[in-house]
Amino acid sequence: MEKGDEINSQEYVVIKAMEDGVTIIGLTRGKDTKFNHTEKLDRGEVMLAQFTDNTSAMKIRGSAQIYTKHGIVESGK
Repeated sequence: MEKGDEINSQEYVVIKAMEDGVTIIGLTRGKDTKFNHTEKLDRGEVMLAQFTDNTSAMKIRGSAQIYTKHGIVESGK
């Protein structure tokens, strides 16, 4: 596997804020789950996020649409 193939094999999600102040929290992998990174989005802003060797989960607070290869999920309803 070439380096470019490795990057393309990671799963991406698109998060679209439906209100101001949507919070996205990345959580780490490993024995102890910890907060890794936090972002805030305002209405209409979009973030493209990737699961990596360090990030195993994301927590989303607020009203947002999350687009994945499995479909669309809405949070905060």
